[in-house]
Amino acid sequence: MSLNPDNAGRVLIVEDDLALQKQIKWSLDRYDCATAADREAAILQFRRVQPSVVTMDLGLPPDPDSVSEGFRLLEQLLDLDPHAKVIVLTGQNDQANALRAVALGAYDFLAKPFDPEVLGLTIERAMRLAELQAENRRLQALQQPDALAGLMTRDPEMLRISRMVERVATSGATVLLLGESGTGKEVLAQGLHQASRRSGRFVAINCAAIPETLLESELFGYEKGAFTGAAKTTPGKIETANGGTLMLDEIGDLPAALQAKLLRFLQERKIERLGGRQEIAVDVRVVGATHQNLQTLIADGRFREDLYYRLAEIEVKIPPLRTRQGDAVLLAHAFLRRFAQEQRRGALVFSEDALQAIDAHPWPGNVRELLNVVKRASIMADGTRVTAPDMGLQAPAREGAAASTEFDLRAAREAAERQTVIAALARTNNNIVKASELLGVSRPTLYDLMHRLAIK
Repeated sequence: MSLNPDNAGRVLIVEDDLALQKQIKWSLDRYDCATAADREAAILQFRRVQPSVVTMDLGLPPDPDSVSEGFRLLEQLLDLDPHAKVIVLTGQNDQANALRAVALGAYDFLAKPFDPEVLGLTIERAMRLAELQAENRRLQALQQPDALAGLMTRDPEMLRISRMVERVATSGATVLLLGESGTGKEVLAQGLHQASRRSGRFVAINCAAIPETLLESELFGYEKGAFTGAAKTTPGKIETANGGTLMLDEIGDLPAALQAKLLRFLQERKIERLGGRQEIAVDVRVVGATHQNLQTLIADGRFREDLYYRLAEIEVKIPPLRTRQGDAVLLAHAFLRRFAQEQRRGALVFSEDALQAIDAHPWPGNVRELLNVVKRASIMADGTRVTAPDMGLQAPAREGAAASTEFDLRAAREAAERQTVIAALARTNNNIVKASELLGVSRPTLYDLMHRLAIK
């Protein structure tokens, strides 16, 4: 991959000797160069131009005879962008500080006086590496891990949660999923199980859906003759999930007596069936889930605090659909495609008013509500286009944007760009060509925007 001189990367030159600064800039005339003479100016320029490569002297004002200001700048630059390539310019007899800079994350160093051609080649090599690494990160971002297989999202918080789930999957930690009903807790629990590579089954039980009198036998199983109707020995859900993952949904509704028994199991990893006297060792990963506020239940004496801490070794809070930018439209496209295939209706598409209504609706029932609305619409739609009335929704009236209190223009611009790109990708069902047309940019520009804004 070679650099195009007309579209070369940006270089920031940090040098307090203005004559040398001018010389370096002149030798790098094929690049878009910005300059700075001290640390504060360098940080401002770095934020403004977002260079791929930085050349910097370690001796900077207010104490150019010391390297402390230079090392402070190096650390700040790499904090702002860990992928930036920083080339340190040092004195002839200053190899120790040069090596220290490389150890801190600098890309390379050159001793003064340096050969302009060598500097140019070093920068070109750094540019090529930066391009390759950026492309590699973009390609890796397009490949979602196993934990994401059943989860469609572009929301940064949901992507962060998915990565967290993937990281803890191979550990034996008990996970507690917190979130409103319908946010996708079971999908995440299944993803956790798949990523764990556990050989057993994924078993889910809803603690609120089973009568209290039956819940204990459902969880722990029973021996033949343990009670009237117990005609044969039957293992419970915990035993059935041996070697796999057990999801206890709506754990906040677990009766007090069973909370104590579940706590004992989590501590000892052994169970006794109803009517049995033998302890049975069980190797199972437990995932708890609830839409309730467990801290409130604990304060009210309705949930054991010690059980909470056993369940919440890893606690994951799942955001509601209404706060996940672009996800409602993205999921709606996927659901409509699935239901159209199931009902053999051919290609169904959303009208513009339907997309606007989906985007604006608060979805109090979250993904479950969206699924039901799209399924109904796929049945009720007369032709191939699903409209807002088909979904029982109204297209929103446009309102003015709320005033922002964000005074960092670059951050505000990036946030606005990110929100717009995500919305365009969701609106066009991830079609890059259509999204670029909607945004009024070329496909390469959209790819660049997606990479810069870390949109996967």
